[in-house]
Amino acid sequence: MDGTLWDSAEGVAAAWNEALAEMGRPERMDTDYVHSIMGKTMDVIAQETFPGETAAEAIRLMDTCLRRENDYLLQHGGILYAGLEETLRTLKAQGYFLAIVSNCQEGYIEAFLAHHQLGQYIDDTENFGHTGHGKGYNIRLVVERNGLEQALYIGDTQGDYDATMEAGLPFLHAAYGFGAVPEGTPHLAEIQALPERVKAFFPA
Repeated sequence: MDGTLWDSAEGVAAAWNEALAEMGRPERMDTDYVHSIMGKTMDVIAQETFPGETAAEAIRLMDTCLRRENDYLLQHGGILYAGLEETLRTLKAQGYFLAIVSNCQEGYIEAFLAHHQLGQYIDDTENFGHTGHGKGYNIRLVVERNGLEQALYIGDTQGDYDATMEAGLPFLHAAYGFGAVPEGTPHLAEIQALPERVKAFFPA
């Protein structure tokens, strides 16, 4: 999602800072920090954000921030990449099955879909908060439970690339996003190009 479908960093930072202030914590987040941790699992983000705390306390603090984040994004949304809804509509009209797999917490994908009214285009979702597993496992889970004979994962970071390799699928790099992947990886310059670009992965 992050760096592929939208950029929620500004809202995430605002929500976390509200929660941290209410808890009397000294930490404050900005969009650069949020971009740097996007794509990581929640337990890793908790350890990096609260390095002086025990693992259990870091998770507790992070859970408070994430609940505020979900509420904030449900109300305010984020910045969609230009042409996103049109792209999703076109892909559905072309007969593609669309799923979102993220390392986010439960409620994050739902907030995205609800605020921006995009749920009609998405056939399945999975996330770390629901399964407790990383993205590679969850990509494979979505493929298997929906009986997909072919699938393509689109992501923007090295972590996305690694997870896709773990799942045994082809990968398309959202080069407009936040991260870098190995040189020579097939890439997508903008989301609007996706309906044409995917034809190379699913020949008629």
